[in-house]
Amino acid sequence: MSREFDVVVAVDGSPASDNAVRWAANTAVKRDVPLRLASSYTMPQFLYAEGMVPPQELFDDLQRETMRKIDDAREIALAVGPDLRIGHAVAEGSPIDMLLEMSRDAGMIVMGSRGLGGLSGMVLGSVSGAVVSHATCPVVVVREDNAVTEENKYGPVVVGIDGSEVSRRAAEVAFEEAQARGAELLAVHTWIDSQLQAPGSSYSVSEDRWQQAQEEKGKLLDDYLADLGSSFPDVTVRKVVTRDRPVRALTEAAQGAQLLITGSHGRGGFKGMLLGSTSRALLQSAPCPMMVVRPES
Repeated sequence: MSREFDVVVAVDGSPASDNAVRWAANTAVKRDVPLRLASSYTMPQFLYAEGMVPPQELFDDLQRETMRKIDDAREIALAVGPDLRIGHAVAEGSPIDMLLEMSRDAGMIVMGSRGLGGLSGMVLGSVSGAVVSHATCPVVVVREDNAVTEENKYGPVVVGIDGSEVSRRAAEVAFEEAQARGAELLAVHTWIDSQLQAPGSSYSVSEDRWQQAQEEKGKLLDDYLADLGSSFPDVTVRKVVTRDRPVRALTEAAQGAQLLITGSHGRGGFKGMLLGSTSRALLQSAPCPMMVVRPES
């Protein structure tokens, strides 16, 4: 990523959040950058009537509980990287507002998915969805079942490519992540049958035409990645062009991966992926942590 950055991880005390802290700490170690633990709290509405000012003791209790979660997260992070530089940020109010503000300067935001609300009283899935959609830096979502294992900790970085500008930005980030991790980069492009047929057409396509299309799309992918490949000569790139739906193909490719990366809101020159809908579906099904990259403003 172009900005000089730290890794920000949202903390709420849930198992998914703990997994996110471990993943973020590992990433900060590999990049030799600081880790920032971020959490927020709000006064539950049911504790006081409208118009009443809650007693200071309630705020003090919420702050102490939030700091306890920050301290627990710090211990988790230090177990991953004992020499990590770790800071924290705690705010009263919406975690969405807090994280979006932090995204202006962060290199990436890392979040758990579906953790219950120490962050806010909300289901973290709602928070992660909003942050993924509006953050100005890449956002990584780590589910509770996305633990780092012996099988995946040295796995590839996988990126979905559709030829759009946001896809190009995702590819840039993917090369940077692969280089930082010393990992292979697996670039995946999918295409579907309808791309060979005119609207309303019902004719069958010959096997020769399928093969020709496969070769054409492989050449496009080669050309698309050529400049980036020359900028990152130490990154080994493996390319996959497949006749399949994007979600299924990327889910399969990401088995055993360290990270899956997609762009957001791009329909590409290859006309095979609507990455907005693809990324939303993959956030539910990806077998590894997933990063969503939005266009640079």
